[in-house]
Amino acid sequence: MSNIKKNNIWAIAGGKGGVGKSFFTSNLSVELAQRGHTVVLIDADFGGPNLHTFFGLNSSKISISDFVKSAQLQLDDILLPTGFPNLKLASGAHDVLDMANPNLIQQNKLRKAIRTLKADYILIDLGAGTSYYTLDLFLMADKSVLVTAPEPTSVENTYRFIKSAIYRKLKSVIRHPEVKAYLEKVTDSKNEDNPRTPAMLVSEINRINPQAGETLKYELANFSPKLVINQVRTPSDVRIGFSMRQACSKYFGVNLGYAGFIEHDAAALQSIRIRQPVLLYAPDTISSQCIVKVAQNIRQNYHLVPSA
Repeated sequence: MSNIKKNNIWAIAGGKGGVGKSFFTSNLSVELAQRGHTVVLIDADFGGPNLHTFFGLNSSKISISDFVKSAQLQLDDILLPTGFPNLKLASGAHDVLDMANPNLIQQNKLRKAIRTLKADYILIDLGAGTSYYTLDLFLMADKSVLVTAPEPTSVENTYRFIKSAIYRKLKSVIRHPEVKAYLEKVTDSKNEDNPRTPAMLVSEINRINPQAGETLKYELANFSPKLVINQVRTPSDVRIGFSMRQACSKYFGVNLGYAGFIEHDAAALQSIRIRQPVLLYAPDTISSQCIVKVAQNIRQNYHLVPSA
């Protein structure tokens, strides 16, 4: 086992479905495993778990829902071999109607268990949307990754996810009663007089209580999710990542790291159809090369910069 920090938890999210989040996550796990790292893949999309299909596996008889409901099972007990060395999978909930919205006790149990897993890397594939369950798993990670597509609806939903994650994070760290009440008021209502961006919100809170304002500034400065753009076809698609990085800095006060992009590739679509990660099905294709590069950038905390 390689000598890296235990519980290197990466959470991968998407503002909406269909952007290739699970495709990227499954291949990212393979890339890390191929380097000799032990990897545990958590399918935390309780609304529509499908990671097992990317590995050619049938739906498991035991899953995360069994773990969170059982007083005896450990998370290790439900880990399944994927057929690939160093890589195990915790299958998503099979009783979807019961588990689409896990209760607080179940959420806390899962988060605690994830932190105690013994693996070099733990990848959490999150469902679409901005439920507290999804946001809390995203925020607990050592590295948080957002996958989007270059279409306007995908980009808009990614901004919405980032904004929701920021508000969830700020609510969790504020203890000052007046500021806490103000946060609840402005984030849970649609009043047009409310601050329109997180940066404006922090400025207003700084006016109410400078100490709380400094706390929020610190939290925002340390919130630095990574961005991956999937299904890139043109240079203008690539540039969307730079525009999003700039907008997040200006309006949210957040350092969004543009980790890279994955070019559109027929081999990627074919790999999904045959239920095999593209890194194994077609390792020399452009999509595989892009995934390897993006994985390297995430590991090394490197982000793309626009050419002069």
